[in-house]
Amino acid sequence: MKKLIFTIFGSTGDLTSRKLLPAISKLYKENKIPKETLVVCLGRKSFDDNRAYLKYMDDAASKKLDLDILKDIVIYHQMQITESNDYDTLKEMLEKHKDQDTKELYYLAVGPELFFDVSKNINQSGMVQKNNINQSIIFEKPFGHDLKSAKSINQRLWDFFDEKQIFRIDHYLGKEMIQNILMVRFANRIFEDIWYNRTIKNVKIIVKETEGILNRGGYYDQSGALKDMVQSHLLQMVSLVAMEVPLSYYSEDVKNEKVKVLDHITVDEKSLIFGQYHGYMHEEKVEENSDTETFVFLKAFVNTPRFKGVPFYLMTGKKLDKKESVIIIEFEETSEQRKWNLPLSTNKLFIKIAPEDGVGLRFNSKVPGLSDDVQEVELEYCAACEAFGNMSEAYEKLLLDATGQHKSLFTRWDEIELSWKLIDQIKKHQDKPVIYESFDALKVLIKEKMDVDMS
Repeated sequence: MKKLIFTIFGSTGDLTSRKLLPAISKLYKENKIPKETLVVCLGRKSFDDNRAYLKYMDDAASKKLDLDILKDIVIYHQMQITESNDYDTLKEMLEKHKDQDTKELYYLAVGPELFFDVSKNINQSGMVQKNNINQSIIFEKPFGHDLKSAKSINQRLWDFFDEKQIFRIDHYLGKEMIQNILMVRFANRIFEDIWYNRTIKNVKIIVKETEGILNRGGYYDQSGALKDMVQSHLLQMVSLVAMEVPLSYYSEDVKNEKVKVLDHITVDEKSLIFGQYHGYMHEEKVEENSDTETFVFLKAFVNTPRFKGVPFYLMTGKKLDKKESVIIIEFEETSEQRKWNLPLSTNKLFIKIAPEDGVGLRFNSKVPGLSDDVQEVELEYCAACEAFGNMSEAYEKLLLDATGQHKSLFTRWDEIELSWKLIDQIKKHQDKPVIYESFDALKVLIKEKMDVDMS
């Protein structure tokens, strides 16, 4: 690949300033993408020139942008992305910068309500030809708001693009330790040989945040934690933990096994707990008396021979006690363990995703000295420590893979279809959320209802 044109729709938004521009500039700086890279940023705002646009984005970014790099590769192009006539001018501008072998990525950093209009205009203007593998289109979640809407969006996309051209981003799949789940499982005999229901007691998948919804009230109040987090991030983690050994580690073979997991998940409807943090209804752009949940807990089962009978506890929420994303695999006690007249703990494997990336294994060990006391100790691998501050962000990995047409970390349509099918089933049993002021109250509720500790 000699030349890359990266065109961003919705380029004045939060995603572009916080994630896309930093990721692109770092990939460029590290020579991961071609020197002949052009980033075309589209928006309806008026700026005097490219520098004025970059200053606006730099002010909006959570960390300062690398303007020394971006000023040489970014072009801002003003247009109304819902107006088909504006695409003729855009196409004419892009044609001046590309040749026959140019790789073109079109990133839709816009809401799903605009997917169809933008996709249609891209296709009908002749900017992208169906089946041209050098031209790809990237979509951010959410992919619809239920199964019906997701099917509608996807069918329309197939009118304009081949599935090979479509990249659906779930940014959690780009996180270092999410990528590492399969390596931990299948590259280590000590884990692969015990990755069954006869040795695994339960699996906990926890994503906790200390912040509220920030400035996302307009979106979040129409979504909630179930659609925003469980439908995508948490169910993807379930599929990676529970999948069978794939025929190969190429994209399609891995996805085939993930789909089998998603097709065999059932949820204990009696386990469902929905919560809303105190003060949510006073957030900007949140409807008065909103019943939108900001916390979800549920118990699920993966009804495959490998995991049948093993409970999967899923929990996610905002305004909780700490920021943490972790997968906890708890193992059964051994037959010998029950003979010890000691307070022995079960073994636990921790796959730590955020804020620290790594793996931890907890087991029982004798306390040094003359007594027979026992203690729980942990062997820990810190991925961030090994990287010496050079851990890549999720979007760097995802954008790099998209330039090379690698789709392992992107979601296929049948994964999305099955996850929405499950969410629609859960919604049928959704109660009004309980109001919580702290995580302590939720922990007590979960303990009373399911007799499980989620702290």
